[in-house]
Amino acid sequence: MARELGANVLGRPIVWVVLGLIALPIVVAWIRITHFVNFLFIILLIRSGLSILMDHPRLYRNDHCTPGTEWIRFTPVEIPPDKVWTAKEDARYISPWVALPGYRHTIGVARHWHFLPALFWFLNGVVYVTLLFVTDEWDRLVPTSTQIIPNAWAVLVHYATFHWPPKPETLLFYNALQQVGYFAVVFIMAPLSLLTAMAMSPSVVNHFPWYARLFGGRQSARSIHFALLLGYLAFLVMHVSLVIATGFAKNMNHIVLGISGNGSNGAVLGLLGIGFVGAVALFAHWLSWNRPRVMQYFARFVHTGIMRRLLFGRLVPRAQYTREDISPYFWPNGKMPESDEWRGLAADDFREFRLEVSGLVENPVSLSLDEIKALGKHEQITMHHCIQGWSGIAQWGGLTIAKLAEVVRPLPEAKVVVFNSFGEGLYGGEYYDTQKLENALRSECILAYEMNGQPLPHLYGAPLRLRVENQLGYKMVKWVKSVEFVASEKDVGKGHGGKNEDDEYFDLIPEI
Repeated sequence: MARELGANVLGRPIVWVVLGLIALPIVVAWIRITHFVNFLFIILLIRSGLSILMDHPRLYRNDHCTPGTEWIRFTPVEIPPDKVWTAKEDARYISPWVALPGYRHTIGVARHWHFLPALFWFLNGVVYVTLLFVTDEWDRLVPTSTQIIPNAWAVLVHYATFHWPPKPETLLFYNALQQVGYFAVVFIMAPLSLLTAMAMSPSVVNHFPWYARLFGGRQSARSIHFALLLGYLAFLVMHVSLVIATGFAKNMNHIVLGISGNGSNGAVLGLLGIGFVGAVALFAHWLSWNRPRVMQYFARFVHTGIMRRLLFGRLVPRAQYTREDISPYFWPNGKMPESDEWRGLAADDFREFRLEVSGLVENPVSLSLDEIKALGKHEQITMHHCIQGWSGIAQWGGLTIAKLAEVVRPLPEAKVVVFNSFGEGLYGGEYYDTQKLENALRSECILAYEMNGQPLPHLYGAPLRLRVENQLGYKMVKWVKSVEFVASEKDVGKGHGGKNEDDEYFDLIPEI
């Protein structure tokens, strides 16, 4: 390979020849290193993806997610018709031997293990593809003739009939089926995984509604994303099986060292690399269950600085749907309030309810529902994106936080708005969440008191629920009882921005 790479710089300006010869050992090493780095990240992505999937183990072709319309489900449970069945109850157990972190209701940590490796997997892919073209290695992966299709089929027939096809020197060439397979993984499947992931982002979909439609909608994008996961699994199984079946030692020398021969050095180093990936998997499990806050902090450091500030946090929600788009079913979620205070208010249709608005404001107020409605109503038909994976479209009517801010006049030091609930978190304690003031002042951030043209049902958050259309559903507090303007989310609860962030280590990038 070194002779081939060296020959490729002949005929070029002398400076490129010199630089190429100097960089050649480094480049060749990085091509092989990125192979193992990719293996590590793809294992983390697959395992965490399975954990996320099982938090809503149903896949749909439409964005309404009506029970019974899923094209496949990974749960034996059918929605009981005689009781309220929340999306949280529908989550399923999955073994930590298979998924990361596994078990049940661990989607916050699972998302950390999905999005952090995804970012570095993408960067590793950029390095790998760049080096492919810098070194002319792309000749081995990119088909240049349509003859590759019948040739690949011929090779597949050999394998299917348990006969090895004519084998080239695989250090320099791949057979047609290998070339098609590697090209598909690198240049089709990997980009499509990234693009379909973006189509599930509430900030992207609610800013560019046309984007998700490129894949048939948000839920279709989720299904395609899952199909790609299966594709990676199938590729790994076939790839590893053929490496073993066609000469493990020789193939590992090709893969790890870039040399021919049947020596054991490549196999030893390769097994050490695989062992390292296994050790990382064990460490990831330990970290998930013993130091989950470390994962949350690291994710906040990486994503808040890179992804939220530079991209997702800048996308203003503006997608609007029609009444014909409203979902026939909207998954309920969260624990209904059990306090005597809420039950008493609900029994009287919240006539005695008063919203307390306080904190760092010039004019604290206590508002009844009639007084809230008198301040004006904003209506929107938008898509709800749950962190578990389901979606639904509904019409909401209510008071914008911007209008409420005009009434109470926040002080300059007020940077965060806290929404407190009558309900409790999964592990007890009053549910709350926070919004940066700048995001809360956007037009589609409202305190809704209507749903689909009717008074907000008790199940969906009466008397008031927050709607923040560029974020995931766990940020949209239901059964709101008070609003407080504060200097920082660190001054509330455990200081992480919300009840789910405090107790379930949910991420601080709800726009994704």
